[in-house]
Amino acid sequence: MKIPGPDHPITITPFQGRVTVRFNDVVVAQTDKAVKLEEAKYPAVFYIPRSDIRVEYYARTEHTTHCPYKGDANYFDLSADGKTAENAVWSYENTYPAMAQIKEHVAFYADKVTFEIEGAQG
Repeated sequence: MKIPGPDHPITITPFQGRVTVRFNDVVVAQTDKAVKLEEAKYPAVFYIPRSDIRVEYYARTEHTTHCPYKGDANYFDLSADGKTAENAVWSYENTYPAMAQIKEHVAFYADKVTFEIEGAQG
């Protein structure tokens, strides 16, 4: 386990607005409680509370990855209207303590879904 710091900064901030996530033009998540994770030089990622996803479009896969800062990620396929995006969604179900704000949240690969962002863009 590594702790974020000056050499690899990670900030998590509540997003002041609404985030809607669509797959194949179907809403698969919508929330006013997203958090925005900014990590080192990677693009910012929205994490959506699991309570705000439409679970009928998600199917857990066997795929996992490990981040030394966040922990082990589990993945989900998205399926809607006859199309599937494999491993399009990930979740850190047992985060390291420094990343507790993203526990019970999911994130999406931006090239597999469409985001509609309303509100603060900062």
